[in-house]
Parts: sequence; C-alpha cells; structure tokens
Amino acid sequence: MLRTLAEYEVLAAQAHGHLCAGQILGIRLALHGLGLLGIADPTGEDRKRLVTFVEIDRCATDAIALVTGCRLGKRALKFKDFGKVAATFRDLASGRAVRVLAREDARRLAAERYPDVADAREQQMRAYRELADGDLFEHRWVLVPLAAEDMPGFRAPRVVCEECGEAVGFRREVEWDGRTLCRACAGERYYEPL
Repeated sequence: MLRTLAEYEVLAAQAHGHLCAGQILGIRLALHGLGLLGIADPTGEDRKRLVTFVEIDRCATDAIALVTGCRLGKRALKFKDFGKVAATFRDLASGRAVRVLAREDARRLAAERYPDVADAREQQMRAYRELADGDLFEHRWVLVPLAAEDMPGFRAPRVVCEECGEAVGFRREVEWDGRTLCRACAGERYYEPL
C-alpha cells in the first residue's frame, strides 16, 4: 500500500543517508508513475507487476526504488545511464508503460514560489512537496519490450567465456568470430586489467 509523502521522506532519509530535493522529487516521480498505471501496492500485492527503468544515478533513483520496491537484485530495477531525471514504469500484467520526466523549469518555479528563502535547495524541497504533478513532470505512454532474459525471475544456463574463463549468466554472452565471449572480452570492458 502506498504511503504518504511525509512517510516516504522519513524512509528515504534513512535509506539514502539524508533527505534532499532529489529524494523528494524521486518520491513524487514514482508516485506519479504508479498512479498513472493504477498500481496501488507496489511493495505488496502488486510487487511482481512492475519493472522500473531509471535514467540517472543520483538521489532521485534511490527514492524511486524505495517507493516502487524495484531492486537491481530482483531484476525489477533497470539502469539506463542517460543522465536524465526520468523513469519508465512498466506494468507486466497489462504491458502498459509510462515514462515520467522531471520538468527542467521546476527549479525556476521553486524560486518563484519561495523567493524569500535564500537557499535554492530549501526552495526546491518546499516546492517539490507542493507543486502539482503537471508542474513537476511530463509523462508519455511508451512501449517497452522486454526480452525473456530481462524479466525478473529469468533463469538460463551459465556459459563460460572462451577468452577469460569467467562464467556469464542471463544470456549476456556474445558470439564473436565463432567464439562465445563475455562482454568484457568482446570489447565492452569498463575496466582495464593490470
């Protein structure tokens, strides 16, 4: 069952280590997306209906995960590094999906609403609690295809990379010149071995 904004703020501060404007915005963003989909109990009765894609690795993402109950380890939270304060919520039961984007002018609206507050972060925190969803967010209905291997609960045999010998799961291997490789050995490495 969904909680109040104030209840989520307490939980967000505990989980994230502090409460900030990004946390409040993330809570509101998730609540808006869930409302559009009609998902009322994301951490209870509806917990297996939702997959959430987040587009930034900042404070808002922790709040979105808190509200939705989606976690990387449960394969229900997906990270796409687009650098945008946005999330897409996909209802697995209906197949519907909505992408919610924080409006860029929300900061300006916060400053206009609280000109007597000198600290911009405090302006934002106050305004993000009060502004209407339409002032904070844009949303668009989208199609989000999910392959079987991207679904929560998917299982597949692990294969061994023919280059490094490491095991690869969830069909993340790559066929390269007739060899089965992990993505790192196929050139997608984010690190350099010493």
